[in-house]
Amino acid sequence: MTKPTRLLLTPAIAFWWRDVIRFLRQRNRIIGALATPLVFWLLVGTGFGPSFRNPAAVAAAGATGSYLAYFFPGILVLIMLFTAIFSTISVIEDRREGFLQGALVAPLSPAAIPLGKFLGGTTLAVLQALLFCLLAPLAGLPIGLHQILLLLPALIVTGFAMTGLGFLVAWPMDSTQGFHAIMNIFLMPLWMMSGALFPMPAGTGWLHLVAMLNPVSYGVEAIRSSFAPTISEALSSGYVTGVCITALFAAVLFAVSVRLVEKRSRRG
Repeated sequence: MTKPTRLLLTPAIAFWWRDVIRFLRQRNRIIGALATPLVFWLLVGTGFGPSFRNPAAVAAAGATGSYLAYFFPGILVLIMLFTAIFSTISVIEDRREGFLQGALVAPLSPAAIPLGKFLGGTTLAVLQALLFCLLAPLAGLPIGLHQILLLLPALIVTGFAMTGLGFLVAWPMDSTQGFHAIMNIFLMPLWMMSGALFPMPAGTGWLHLVAMLNPVSYGVEAIRSSFAPTISEALSSGYVTGVCITALFAAVLFAVSVRLVEKRSRRG
């Protein structure tokens, strides 16, 4: 076994597996990550459906033109956001229990901890999002082989980015109460102003500018484009741009996370 593998990959896999096992032992997290978005999707989708007349929104929703179809990709991102909250809150719990301090003083690569956490959160987020995709036909969205092949990269980079946002919020926190407060104040508005709830074309003024600058918007766009009837339509409707920008955003979050872990490791 080479030294880079011993210092980075092996501990990262251990952190990833630890998060997966923790999830399997806390089955109520599935309810929190899936049931709440499901109720939100049905209530909001049914309530807003009759007034869904925006031409840009109808075009983005696909063949059905329904609000349930338009809102579905946003709900997938919301599931990933909830999963990131549940996954990265373990950073605070590990610090409180002394596990994180032990990992920081161990002879590991500074990237091992964030890599393991990012992979763990991404794995859980993608699996739960794919499970929710079984409901896509209820919204009139196609979910065939090519949709799944397009969805997987979009879900992976979006899950990695959502977990990265959660990690950056959780890392300096000492209490779960403060963590939830920041998540609600910071991450929920990012999701709400990403085009997940309603379209924000150029005519919406400053909201359009916010959507253009909001990195979560590109994850929503990539996932929405994945449900296009054909691959060519998906690739021409913002899929590639959405995946690339979201992947770049996720890479920046990972680099910043590694830097933060490295600083704390040096302090001992």
